[in-house]
Amino acid sequence: MDFLMSGLAACGACVFTNPLEVVKTRMQLQGELQAPGTYQRHYRNVFHAFITIGKVDGLAALQKGLAPALLYQFLMNGIRLGTYGLAEAGGYLHTAEGTHSPARSAAAGAMAGVMGAYLGSPIYMVKTHLQAQAASEIAVGHQYKHQGMFQALTKIGQKHGLVGLWRGALGGLPRVIVGSSTQLCTFSSTKDLLSQWEIFPPQSWKLALVAAMMSGIAVVLAMAPFDVACTRLYNQPTDAQGKGLMYRGILDALLQTARTEGIFGMYKGIGASYFRLGPHTILSLFFWDQLRSLYYTDTK
Repeated sequence: MDFLMSGLAACGACVFTNPLEVVKTRMQLQGELQAPGTYQRHYRNVFHAFITIGKVDGLAALQKGLAPALLYQFLMNGIRLGTYGLAEAGGYLHTAEGTHSPARSAAAGAMAGVMGAYLGSPIYMVKTHLQAQAASEIAVGHQYKHQGMFQALTKIGQKHGLVGLWRGALGGLPRVIVGSSTQLCTFSSTKDLLSQWEIFPPQSWKLALVAAMMSGIAVVLAMAPFDVACTRLYNQPTDAQGKGLMYRGILDALLQTARTEGIFGMYKGIGASYFRLGPHTILSLFFWDQLRSLYYTDTK
């Protein structure tokens, strides 16, 4: 039941935040491996990107990749939050004295995140491809021109096999390790601290909301460079064997980006990342916490 509630909570958040994921993906691919000032900026900021995509690609384009995004969130977060919830319920995240352990929480969050992200990697790759697809006048990054999620998965599988479907999976793991451990550690630690200070009544929804807001800020700051590199790893063109033509791995993507675009290149789309990850973190953790609270209250 923990896994189901976790997956549903993440899907609920995803419906609202997917347009921001489309904007973020395109801003991260804009000016890829080009020095600042040498390329046309189709998307000047988050709000301009929304207007541009809606005007050129149509309003429906703001929900591009929604099907794989929902499936990925259900798989990835169902496993990640479900596993973490079981560890928390089993008392593994607390010390012998009964206090919350940030180190154990971070380790559990990272391990749970790795499992979910690796299994969902093919879906995330296709989601990235679909969200990057745009009309030629505002296109950024490599354009795969898929017709949909199932067609994309079938095409990649037939052309490159299982290896092709899991291309970039290992490179995407540092992003998830950093993001998941930061998210769950800060959420649990903040919630525990607020409970000790008795700022809100016990089991209050405000407790989960404030903890989730703090977690969202920490996640964006920690994960942004890895998120940019991961988007580019998944979206890069490939040769006949399915091998990436631009980057050898996550470290190469980070180094090339920093060398060519500067340190700010590693934080491209951070505004969109916060507007997307902030609400997504808040909503998914809030829904997760409330669903678990309702379930365990009803079963008592």
